[in-house]
Amino acid sequence: MDYLFDIMLISISAALINNFVLYYFVGICPFIGVSRQVGMAVGMGSAVTFVMTVAVFISWTITTLILVPGAPLSSWVAGFFMSAKNAATVDLTILTYIVYIFSIASSVQFVEMYVRRFYPSLYKTFGVFLPLITTNCAILFACLTVMTNIVGVESPEEAWDLGRALALGIFGGLGFTIAIVIMAGIREELDLCDVPKAFQGTAITLIVGGILAMAFMGFTGVDSGIRALVAGAP
Repeated sequence: MDYLFDIMLISISAALINNFVLYYFVGICPFIGVSRQVGMAVGMGSAVTFVMTVAVFISWTITTLILVPGAPLSSWVAGFFMSAKNAATVDLTILTYIVYIFSIASSVQFVEMYVRRFYPSLYKTFGVFLPLITTNCAILFACLTVMTNIVGVESPEEAWDLGRALALGIFGGLGFTIAIVIMAGIREELDLCDVPKAFQGTAITLIVGGILAMAFMGFTGVDSGIRALVAGAP
């Protein structure tokens, strides 16, 4: 029961309370660049969610099996060159950024090939923004968040397992999709409005983004409230 409760809190937090775009302000480039039409926003959000999920899965696997001190694969390989005691202390977390970037790039390449093959019109609509998912810092941020909850914990029992990591990846991508679709809907309506010349274009988009971020601040404390409610339940 506690495990499912943790999954629920991670999911709600990633999608709404600590939305990657509107709380941490990562992934702003596609959030601004691909939010002119709702259809494009939904497609981009789906692609980011898929890539984020795959990248988190790959990153968690590599981190757990290779990068962290005492990881089974790195300890086994190091055992051929040093004592078992020293092999268990090998720490490869310095390679975190390189490994995660390669994981994201390979995931994006897979998505690009799939979309180009089965949805050519959507591929043409995305244009340069689809390859730019590789540089979407929201995906790297999700991978690094998973790493901090594996390496940066006080005891091994607190380290995230694959289920928690995937919950963050899936619902972090869902939160990105929610944010970009809301922005796209507003921008479609703005095209029909008489926006002052000084605020046309990027200016009004950033203002709307700021207002959305303040609106999402209304979710602050929801996770604490749910935790307190469950803790006080008989």
